[in-house]
Amino acid sequence: MNLLIKQVKILDPNSPHNGYTLDIFIENGVIQLIQPDLNIENIEIFDAKGACASPGWMDVGVQSCDPGFEYREDLYSVTKAAAAGGFTAIAIQPNTDPVIDSKSEVLYIKKNTQGFLVDCYPIGAVSENCEGKDITEMLDMRLAGALAFSDGRKSLQHSGLILRALEYVLPFNGIIINQPLDKAIAGDGQMHEGIISTMLGLKGIPNLAEELMVERDLHLLAYADSRLHIANVSTAGAVARIREAKARGLRVTASVAALNLLFEDEAIAEFESNYKVMPPLRSAADREALIAGLEDNTLDFISSNHTPVDPEGKNLEFPYADFGAIGLQTAFATSRAALKDKLSLEQLIEKLAIQPRRIFGLDVPRVESGQAANLTIFDPDKKWAFQEADIRSKSKNSPLIGKELIGKVLAIINNRQSEIFVRP
Repeated sequence: MNLLIKQVKILDPNSPHNGYTLDIFIENGVIQLIQPDLNIENIEIFDAKGACASPGWMDVGVQSCDPGFEYREDLYSVTKAAAAGGFTAIAIQPNTDPVIDSKSEVLYIKKNTQGFLVDCYPIGAVSENCEGKDITEMLDMRLAGALAFSDGRKSLQHSGLILRALEYVLPFNGIIINQPLDKAIAGDGQMHEGIISTMLGLKGIPNLAEELMVERDLHLLAYADSRLHIANVSTAGAVARIREAKARGLRVTASVAALNLLFEDEAIAEFESNYKVMPPLRSAADREALIAGLEDNTLDFISSNHTPVDPEGKNLEFPYADFGAIGLQTAFATSRAALKDKLSLEQLIEKLAIQPRRIFGLDVPRVESGQAANLTIFDPDKKWAFQEADIRSKSKNSPLIGKELIGKVLAIINNRQSEIFVRP
């Protein structure tokens, strides 16, 4: 793959070219030259004037639905959606059928995504069949290529199980991921518990359901002296507890879902089921705390929380609709809208591209001569409308259809391949 990218602003804190507008010459998938006004004959030219180039982005915690639920999403469609959203790598949740709970399923993901434009990293299950009972052979999955371990959208309810998991991964410096939700407290809640849920007559999910589990997990982490990632934090109390734990030196990291940065529980006032997500959209105070957590690095990165749901599960009355929204194609624009006045573009790239790889022990791409080209090219200020026809996922459950967004991915480059979506 040979390409000359003209007049692109480089955003990479690990590159000597950070902040400069230059040309990038890529030959056979490797960055050969980064200079002003390059003139290379007989090569495809991508005029990126006004656009930015950063290390390729990574999303952790994608529901691929493959194998078992391919009518919602499959490995091909999820990577096409990821590419259009600017992601050159995704980490795939284990909630498939069969569950990714042995090396066979890990190898299934790796084999069936080999050579894709988007790198795919399987997350192995902590418990067999994600049932929260018996622990899996995590070392076998690690040796087969599992990136980390989680029961994905099923929060780990059993304290003894998560403690044993934290101790199990300690010898090989593995990471346990948990999305905190105490089911005994959340019950059959449908949205954030507050004034809006009361007005709408919907059962609420209190902040306590998340904060109590975060508190528990941090105590277990301190006891095990292991590594824990708390996924998709949504409450102010959880952010405060994670901030305190980091100050104490615990090896904890945390992420936040893009939709939770932009929307609040008021979005559900019209009973739009595409706003029914997990974790639920919370109060204005919670949303402000999430943004503050990103600003001071309490929250390490942003996830798309991509959860495809078919029409039979989503186009129902609100109490009966499934939780979840697709988010790969809109995660950047959503984050940009929420954080434009809070985080610089360089800081946002840290949250999208660098921190996810750094935390999970992957090589961080660099925009530098001699490096393999792993790039996301985007226009941070381009306005566009997200239409259903644009959706690359098999499922269409997005609350952003028809809405004007700011920040558009133009192209990605990875694995000696490229895909150009929009030319400036």
